[in-house]
Amino acid sequence: MKKRLFAPPSIDDLIQLLQAWRFWVLSGLVGALLGGLTYFVSPTDFRARATVVVDFNMEQAWLVDSDRELFYYLEREARKLEEVAWSDTTLAKVADEVGDVTVSDLRSDVLELSEPADGGWHFYANDPDPARAERLASVWAETFVAEVRDGIETAVALDAARNALASNPADEELLLRVSELETKSLGITPELQISPAQINDLNPQRRVSLANYIFAAAVIFTTLSALFILFFGTGRRA
Repeated sequence: MKKRLFAPPSIDDLIQLLQAWRFWVLSGLVGALLGGLTYFVSPTDFRARATVVVDFNMEQAWLVDSDRELFYYLEREARKLEEVAWSDTTLAKVADEVGDVTVSDLRSDVLELSEPADGGWHFYANDPDPARAERLASVWAETFVAEVRDGIETAVALDAARNALASNPADEELLLRVSELETKSLGITPELQISPAQINDLNPQRRVSLANYIFAAAVIFTTLSALFILFFGTGRRA
């Protein structure tokens, strides 16, 4: 048995296996059936996707004529917005709005964020209930937009207060105003523009489709069956 297990298959074994078309058809069908059965017995969660358009207006916000510095600026500002999306404040508002979920749950494979640096940001939500997945994604995107817009308003007000303070450096009221705004500031550039693109009628789908289950199971079962025959085939000699 040990010699059979570690002995390499012969050329005749490989040729015979490749010519056994009934084996390939049957093993593929059995694997596909097992994949379909797995899909219906233990299906994956539904996934909904909301989209928010983010425009950093780099031409106005960053006047330096250098591609390297522009890319650095874009990456830096994108990281700021990503922190806003995953912040305790944002997720706490989502949890309160949706109910029956905690911030920890939202960070544990329930919510996912996929974004380019400048353009459409995609907010994903996963849940066994398609309606709940849609609501989670929609509320998260809406909350993100509201938080960023508040940050933009704060940035505009902070710039105005600092300009006023430069003209009146001894004004205690202005000093207090600047201090309050700096505490609330998210560090977002005032030139940023943001708008929700798709937050309703999200049409949630399974995270993994039935076709993927069937195809993957057919390939895996056929491969394992072929390896089993090569290593433990009845025609092998010790």
